[in-house]
Amino acid sequence: MSLQLSLLVVGVLLLLAMAVYYAWLARKNRPRQAEPVEPGLEARIEPHLSDHPLDGDSFASSPAPEKKPALDPLIDAVAPIALEAPVSGEAVLAALPSTRRVGSKPFSIEGLNAQTQRWEPPTAGQHYSQLQAGVQLANRSGALNDIEFSEFVMKTQNFCDAINGTPDLPAMRNEVNRARELDQFASGHDAQLVLLVQARRAAWSPSYIQQTAARLGFVMGSMAGRLVIPASSNGQPPVVSLNFDTLTALADDPTQSALRQITLGLDVAQVDRTERPFERLRELADALAHEMDGVVTDDQGAAVSPEGMAVIASELEQLYDLLAQRELAAGSPLARRLFS
Repeated sequence: MSLQLSLLVVGVLLLLAMAVYYAWLARKNRPRQAEPVEPGLEARIEPHLSDHPLDGDSFASSPAPEKKPALDPLIDAVAPIALEAPVSGEAVLAALPSTRRVGSKPFSIEGLNAQTQRWEPPTAGQHYSQLQAGVQLANRSGALNDIEFSEFVMKTQNFCDAINGTPDLPAMRNEVNRARELDQFASGHDAQLVLLVQARRAAWSPSYIQQTAARLGFVMGSMAGRLVIPASSNGQPPVVSLNFDTLTALADDPTQSALRQITLGLDVAQVDRTERPFERLRELADALAHEMDGVVTDDQGAAVSPEGMAVIASELEQLYDLLAQRELAAGSPLARRLFS
């Protein structure tokens, strides 16, 4: 009888030990959670990268967003429109086509303001002595083709008929050839860099990622699972983006969601080189890896050596120079339109 009792006690103790072990294991593997923060403390968090403060005060003093860039023969097919007399902004707006695209390319109408003598998008209350229509020659969807050019001609002619204007349309073959050449250049000089930060051990919850990233200057982006480092001026594209799984970010109970990887991205042509975008991409990746017990890899999951990073940095400098020589400097309005 005593032997049976002893075996029973040993069995109970063994079960208890196993329960404690599995509870410890579950706790150990539970996604890291954001630390509790006192109300109002989030507003006082400052970025760790002190060389580039990105807090709310810096944005308050930033310049106003730039206006939509004017049509430019460098990346647009432009058709001047002669007028018998100045037309009102209201008349121009009423005559605009319902869609502002030609296939996959933006279509625009601009007017020379009779008072300021500046080209601008049509605005009510203004008068225009000249007009021009334009279609972008290329973007990341490809080059303007014959069909799109023909649609541009039709839209421009219909608009001119409505305002009693006379268009001076460029030759299709010339513009389509320019579009192909521009697209070839853009395709060969379009760089979008990606670094991954992957968890070494414990996974991360979305709130933990957001809290850690906020300390480094990230703010919420335009969609779930996206955070960004804003540019130093309002209205500019973000310098670096951070992305993780959207469905996980939208989960009913995000605290139970487990993430083992985040993606940091840099769209080179969209960001002015004075922002030091690649250097900051590297700094942010290293800082996040340090804070979250992760490792930095390329988009294939392979570790990137300092020598490899140095090669990329050197190649980027050459790319910046080539874009500037082509009058398409990274971060400029023309570059942002072409590489979009």
